[in-house]
Amino acid sequence: MSLISGWLPVVAAVLGVLGVLWLVAVRSRRHVAVTVPLCAVSAAVVTVAAWYVVEKVWRPFPDPIETVIYVWIGTGLFALFVLVPRLLRSRGWVGRIVTVLAVVAVVLTASLHVNAKFDAYPTLGTVIGVSDENATAFSDIPGFQGDPVTGDPLDTVWTPPQGQPSAGRVTSVAIPNTQSGFTAREAKIYLPPAYFANPRPLLPFMVLLAGQPGSPDDWFNGGKLAETMDTFAAAHAGLSPIVIVADGTGSEVANPLCVDSPLGNVATYLAKDVPAWAVANLQIDTNPKHWAIGGLSYGGTCSLQMATNYPDVYPTFLDLSGQLEPTLGDRQRTLDAAFGGDEKAFEAVNPVDLMKAKKYPDTAGVFVVGANDNDYRPGVMTLYADAQAAGMNVKYLELPGAHSFEVWSAGLIQQLEWLSQRMGILS
Repeated sequence: MSLISGWLPVVAAVLGVLGVLWLVAVRSRRHVAVTVPLCAVSAAVVTVAAWYVVEKVWRPFPDPIETVIYVWIGTGLFALFVLVPRLLRSRGWVGRIVTVLAVVAVVLTASLHVNAKFDAYPTLGTVIGVSDENATAFSDIPGFQGDPVTGDPLDTVWTPPQGQPSAGRVTSVAIPNTQSGFTAREAKIYLPPAYFANPRPLLPFMVLLAGQPGSPDDWFNGGKLAETMDTFAAAHAGLSPIVIVADGTGSEVANPLCVDSPLGNVATYLAKDVPAWAVANLQIDTNPKHWAIGGLSYGGTCSLQMATNYPDVYPTFLDLSGQLEPTLGDRQRTLDAAFGGDEKAFEAVNPVDLMKAKKYPDTAGVFVVGANDNDYRPGVMTLYADAQAAGMNVKYLELPGAHSFEVWSAGLIQQLEWLSQRMGILS
């Protein structure tokens, strides 16, 4: 049951409007002239105060939250503030129950509109935590087999054996921070149908990263990653990259900038801990020339950071709406929090500066951005030009949409063929 499109958001919106009318339309001049305006002003004051704390003081996100998000938050607060006065003017239990339901309808409508901006919960199932039918415990994943199928490219030597499943599996696992010490949340891993064949092919892996705020679940919820990969595998005899959706932030609101710093050693975690775990625990293609990394927004920025700082580990990248540079909102704050105020230390790991100082003839990547993403598109275009100048084999792709999974999912789908060719799967 979709929370983004279809009948449910429409019905919720209608109920939300009716809820507002019920809350304000009372046969009481004092309620209409005094209580409702007072509640509206109170909601506005709290919302503006929250905006000031988030955007000017705390600043947990490098880019401002869209104004419309605060408007919907304020609308929900207004409904909550007017609840008690409206209950006092309701007649009987029926009136009080309708009042509570009206508030629920307004808050639900506001929540659905906020959710639609982030694509965090695309369906009702993702809200209540219904498990994906293809989810499985990592302990139930088949172990290493003898005589796996090898080839470069794999599709020239691969014939799916009897018993190969028609869909892949999704599992979760905590990847140890052996070298980095970075406290990461569990990674989510997509294993294609061919991984469960016997014999199995040696498939390469691709690391995917979410945005900030975000979590590895985002790629499976809003991004529908399992469906995307299953569709691709079905068209290629069960073959696709193994996808490790790693945690690159540590929490929903953290922004460690994908570098090694006092904010966390994310770079070492992604460049050393994750590949080391993958080689030790998954029967995969161990040739780093066939590995790739990609991500959306913060994750896109991080993927380019990995490709420029660790080109021998991730020679292929997918930058989906990434930022021009790693940032906590402005350059000085970034320098102070993560680099001890040292501009040179920042430049030593910043992709723009690295691409101006070095050549990357063995690196290839794709920059994807929404045609309506006015905040990120100029920076992505600049990065694409810098990557070309640095000798990378890169492409620039502009898709309909703004800063959302409408763009990111489509970008991944359109580039999976190219990625699989780079990764030694397809000819």
